[in-house]
Amino acid sequence: MKTITLTAALLIAVTGNIVAQQRTVQVLSATIKDKKIEGAEVIFQKNGERSVSGRTDAQGNVTVNAGFADDPGTSVIIKKEGYSTLVARCACDKLTYAISPVMENLDGMRIVLSWGATPSDLDAHLAYGSNHIFYNHKQGSNADLDVDDTDSYGPETITINQRNNGEEYVYAIHDYSDRDNPNTTRLSGSQAKVFVYIGQSLVRTYYLPANGQAGNLWTVFKINGDGEMQDVNTLSRVNCSSEDVNRIMFHPRDAVNINGNYDASAAESLNASGEMAYHSRNYESAVSYYTAAIQEDPGYGQAYGNLGLAYKKMGRNAEAIWANRKAIALASGATANTVKAGSYYNIGRIYEERGKYAEALRQYQQAKSLKENPVYNTAIGRMRSKL
Repeated sequence: MKTITLTAALLIAVTGNIVAQQRTVQVLSATIKDKKIEGAEVIFQKNGERSVSGRTDAQGNVTVNAGFADDPGTSVIIKKEGYSTLVARCACDKLTYAISPVMENLDGMRIVLSWGATPSDLDAHLAYGSNHIFYNHKQGSNADLDVDDTDSYGPETITINQRNNGEEYVYAIHDYSDRDNPNTTRLSGSQAKVFVYIGQSLVRTYYLPANGQAGNLWTVFKINGDGEMQDVNTLSRVNCSSEDVNRIMFHPRDAVNINGNYDASAAESLNASGEMAYHSRNYESAVSYYTAAIQEDPGYGQAYGNLGLAYKKMGRNAEAIWANRKAIALASGATANTVKAGSYYNIGRIYEERGKYAEALRQYQQAKSLKENPVYNTAIGRMRSKL
């Protein structure tokens, strides 16, 4: 039986009044089953409140007094050298937190699922080409199910070690506990969260709204053949075996869109704060603002373009590629071709720096096809001389 890894204890005075609220957090590895992480810094943060923090012990535990920890406006932040920083919205009661080791590959991705006490068994599925990764088939072409969990909380982790260029990927969550009950509402009440890591960074977080929507299959996102990550965010009612889930993921049945209420105004404000931080050369803060802007409005192309620039300044090349791909996909209006060409060129430069000349050539050719520029011609010639 799995130990509950995030517990809440209310310290009650003799009079019956609450005098403190304690949160005991256990931090685990996202890639090694039940591995406790010692020395991780855990921070509870809320605007207008003083942040509260502590470090995990040898069992991965830390206890802090944080009366605002279960407020939806609170964030929990977990930091550890060698791991990507995790940031998640609370409520934080009785949830597992698993952190991801830094990835080195330019075209890799790690996807980590966590949830609450019920349902006990949620399964992550990744389908692409002839591959279907889930609990009964843990390895595929350049991808693996690292951790499977069957008794609540997670983590359940899939790592794409190297994306297969040209193939479409779909990632979904199947409520295995309610696989025979398509009309269940337990999945929507599960507090499920999906954390997506690229390189050193947490680049996207998906939250399943607790809206009482019926369904037992959450199709979260897909990656197209060019590597662009696209939100799907639908809840479907299915009645099939786990082995057949992959057939439905690409064409969900009875799909209901569950996108949250996005705030374009808040996104613009956060993006502006990011630009101020960027021009002050505070790139880490800039990334935080741009990422928050994208969480508020996932279709905000300017924030993705800015994010790509900030990541490149920090030397986070895998993340810069991801952000530039989204900037390409979202570019519109009179300047669309200029924005797209510039982003393709920026991606090409990263591949060239890594010695991946064939892929760099392909990116430079994409840039030239959209806009004539002597710089693109020079880059194409440079790559052809190296192949």
